[in-house]
Amino acid sequence: MELAEYALMDEAEDAMWWYRALHARLRGALSDVSGPVLDAGCGTGGLLAKLVGHDRFGLEYVEIAARRAAAKSGARITRGSINAIPFADGSFAAAVAADVLCHDAVEPARALSELRRVLRPGGRLVLNMPAYDWLASAHDRRVHNARRSTAGGLRRQLVAAGFGDVRVRYWNALLLPLMVVQRKLLARGDDAASDVAKFSPWLDAMLFAITDIERRLPGSLPAGGSILAIAMRPAE
Repeated sequence: MELAEYALMDEAEDAMWWYRALHARLRGALSDVSGPVLDAGCGTGGLLAKLVGHDRFGLEYVEIAARRAAAKSGARITRGSINAIPFADGSFAAAVAADVLCHDAVEPARALSELRRVLRPGGRLVLNMPAYDWLASAHDRRVHNARRSTAGGLRRQLVAAGFGDVRVRYWNALLLPLMVVQRKLLARGDDAASDVAKFSPWLDAMLFAITDIERRLPGSLPAGGSILAIAMRPAE
């Protein structure tokens, strides 16, 4: 990811509607976890700062982001790659990888194998991935995303990696039409600004409210801009 994007993330992730919506879903998926939690690819530490009450560990490859994550969250941050996680087998009750497997430096099959390895038997994996290759935009190029996914494709990857009890759900569905307009019409050039930015307070509040309404809807959604997956390392 370009260093400028880390600076934007650091500034925006506490307040921007997108990060608040993502973190609400990730926190919900971890709410009943007891034991150490790893945020693999923790960036500048926004999620870790919100996981109060958990025994928190972060893994981050980029030094400047790792330093900021430690300062922001107070969690224990280790530098390293998700392709070769520097923790012992069975170290964690849960692991998170939020918009990480999409990066071009990540080998998805190898990363999933590593995440499974560092989870305890019965441990929980929580993934978020951007949806649909056709939604790729200038923002993906800025953050070095090499791939996006579908719910079915992500489910197959998790099963192939040895995970069980796989639950996959699209989200950011209600705002998907706006995403298409923004990415494919308004900001399709290579010099388009990053998607990470400050919004006016009323617009930010409205966008978050829409995602929060959607979060409370029962059942699965047929489409969306992102995919949330929860899976388990089978008990052995």
